[in-house]
Amino acid sequence: IPRLENMRSGQEDAMAQRTQPSGGLEGMAVLVTGGGTGIGRACAERLAADGAAVTICGRTESKLAEAAKCVEAAAAHGGSVRWVAADVTREDDVRAAVARALEPTGRLDGCVANAGGGGGMGPYHVQEVEEFLRVLHLNVLGTMLCIKHTVTHMIEAGGGSFVGMSSLAGHVTHPYFGAYTPGKAGIEAMMRNAADEYGHKGVRFNAIRPGFIATEIMGNIPRESRTYRSYVENTPMAGVGEPEDVAHLARFLVGPESRWITGEAINVDGGHALRRGPDFSEFAEAMFGRAVLDGKPPERRG
Repeated sequence: IPRLENMRSGQEDAMAQRTQPSGGLEGMAVLVTGGGTGIGRACAERLAADGAAVTICGRTESKLAEAAKCVEAAAAHGGSVRWVAADVTREDDVRAAVARALEPTGRLDGCVANAGGGGGMGPYHVQEVEEFLRVLHLNVLGTMLCIKHTVTHMIEAGGGSFVGMSSLAGHVTHPYFGAYTPGKAGIEAMMRNAADEYGHKGVRFNAIRPGFIATEIMGNIPRESRTYRSYVENTPMAGVGEPEDVAHLARFLVGPESRWITGEAINVDGGHALRRGPDFSEFAEAMFGRAVLDGKPPERRG
């Protein structure tokens, strides 16, 4: 069986090399937020490999510096990379990141607004307002600030592409995910609205909906857990995705091949959206107890 799997893997790799475009982004400048790890880094590598001048940003300098080495190693067709520390919920940071992205060519052709995340897991009747707002700010406000400070430059460049990073959770229920689900749904609504607002200026807006992708964060879900099992059982392709699976779509949406696509939200989830969301009840029950999950108020401490 391992030999058969190796043969299949080799065939798939060979097919991918024949069908993936090579180059095509020469002279284009693209900003990738949250580019220090996981999906963001994979997107940056894919874009630079096809010739884009990529700027990555994130909050941790050490991760950005390490990611930049990987992106530089992948770069081809004149592609390049630079990085800048930035928190997308801070407007001055976003403004500075965009200025850095303008340095290579004096223009901006695309933005992959990948920075986002969750937190504050639990039923809505135990949600803390401060944490709920933090997650909304990270996903919705962060994406809006990226639009605000990139779209004028893309208009000046004669058009461009903005890719918002949604999630399976943006349109399939994820119980106990708190602000993450409305946050991702908000990104999709924003992409549709912005596509309508700026389409006449040649700027396109689309969202990507990753399912379970094998990133550092998702690595925290034990493979023997009920939660992991629920992901796989509800995925027709019976597995998990890789960051590169999302990166290939991001590259397509940034590139000229997708010139007539805007206002869309596209799944990269192995078909998971055809069924139901993941079961995180074992995590929530460990945190809050069965009674709280059944709708009872939590016990007051102190």
